[in-house]
Amino acid sequence: MFRIFKSCLIGALALVAGLSQADQEKPLWEVGIGVAALSFPAYRGSDQTTNFAVPVPLFSYHGDFFKADRHGIRGSLFDSDRLDLTLSLAISPPASSDDVKARKGMYDLEGTFEFGPQMDVTFWRSENRARFFKLLMPLRAAFTVDGPPKDIGWVFHPKLNVDITDLPGLPGWNLGLLAGPVFGNERQNSYYYSVAPQYVTVDRPAYQASSGYAGMQYTMGFSKRFPKFWVGTFLRYDNLSGAVFEDSPLVKQKDYFAGGVAVTWVLGESSTRVMVND
Repeated sequence: MFRIFKSCLIGALALVAGLSQADQEKPLWEVGIGVAALSFPAYRGSDQTTNFAVPVPLFSYHGDFFKADRHGIRGSLFDSDRLDLTLSLAISPPASSDDVKARKGMYDLEGTFEFGPQMDVTFWRSENRARFFKLLMPLRAAFTVDGPPKDIGWVFHPKLNVDITDLPGLPGWNLGLLAGPVFGNERQNSYYYSVAPQYVTVDRPAYQASSGYAGMQYTMGFSKRFPKFWVGTFLRYDNLSGAVFEDSPLVKQKDYFAGGVAVTWVLGESSTRVMVND
């Protein structure tokens, strides 16, 4: 059950890219549930793809201080129209070495949970707040979650973000674009790409991953909110060329696509309405 919950969060975090709307009155809170069909590699650089359907939770809250929505979980620590300090979360599913040919005989990759601060810098926002251009700078510590938590380093993933919520000819549809490099420290990169002497085979030489650049990610999200449900889809392109671990025998492909589609129904909402300024 916990693995299902982790996977549903993966879908929720990925599919909200693109859920943007201009200033408008919204319920103080909303809750709902949906389903997503997702396609991801076993790990970044794997040549084996996993396709699965998972439940997707929906929760939003628009209080004066605490907020939870497509931008993440955050508190209004300071009053600024250009800077936001938020909480960044990310989750990765487990991968069994029995199911991944490149890791046969090695330790299983456990599911991981990442969290940490994120500073958002708004460079430009349209007058009606229907379009904006931001720099997102999350720094997350990573831990395994399938057993006793194990610290597996940190991830820094700065990215440029463009949101457009007034697409010509497509009323109500929202487009979100994200692009940026990924960096990991030695513990993070080693967890996925190092090969210790006891795991060496004829086709898998020893390898020690170092800290540094871990590739580029480009994500496009497209979605629309209806009165009682929303639909969303995303496509992500990942390129590991130039990554410090690109020569690892566990990297079987240096670029690939991942994606998904989801439908979520709103099951309940607050009667209290608030004005939301994105």
